[in-house]
Amino acid sequence: MKKGSWFREYYEAILVAVIFTLFVRTYVAQAFKIPTGSMEDNLLIGDHLFVNKFIYAPHWDRPLHSLLPYREVQRGDVVVFKYPQDPRRDFIKRAVGVPGDELKISNKVLTINGKEEVNPRVVHKDPQIYPDTPFLPASLRSRDHFGPFVVPEQFVFCMGDNRDNSYDSRFWGPVPRSYLKGRAVIIYWSFEAEPNAHEWRGWAARLKQLAGVALRFFTGTRWDRTLTLVR
Repeated sequence: MKKGSWFREYYEAILVAVIFTLFVRTYVAQAFKIPTGSMEDNLLIGDHLFVNKFIYAPHWDRPLHSLLPYREVQRGDVVVFKYPQDPRRDFIKRAVGVPGDELKISNKVLTINGKEEVNPRVVHKDPQIYPDTPFLPASLRSRDHFGPFVVPEQFVFCMGDNRDNSYDSRFWGPVPRSYLKGRAVIIYWSFEAEPNAHEWRGWAARLKQLAGVALRFFTGTRWDRTLTLVR
């Protein structure tokens, strides 16, 4: 085989692999890392997930599309979305309300259309209940008391499972349907990490972080969480 021919085949193989990877990442699946404790104890800081980006993708009412696994977001889905106040950032929360749902929170208890939410993964780690009084800032009052609020069309109301430590739709409103990036599907790796370890703090900090992962890969990996489905 000529040198030029070998180089061309090698180059084409790499190019196809890159294009396929970009296609999959854009339209099918994407990796996501849990940066904070807002979904504890269901999802932990350092959990690495695969997100199904295909499920909520725009589609048409055609016979072919009816055979493909599209569907609308449902109550209980753990979703990744663009943060409405800064679309450059991705958040992960649970969809608790879909269009038309009436939500109300009273003394930490969420009711949906008049019925108490059923979600065994919700935790309240702070026993204190802030009173529903205008003398408290809304940032405190809305944690334990909210609504009633009807989710508008083309929006989804999202909350963290760690209800006392989650910055979510109670504070900045519902998520536009167009901001949803996908549904969290499976934990492919879980590693003990510090909160917000993904934030850029310079090359020195990143190299130190990578070295720490390499040294603690076996002891820091939560092996019992590997390949568990996200519920």
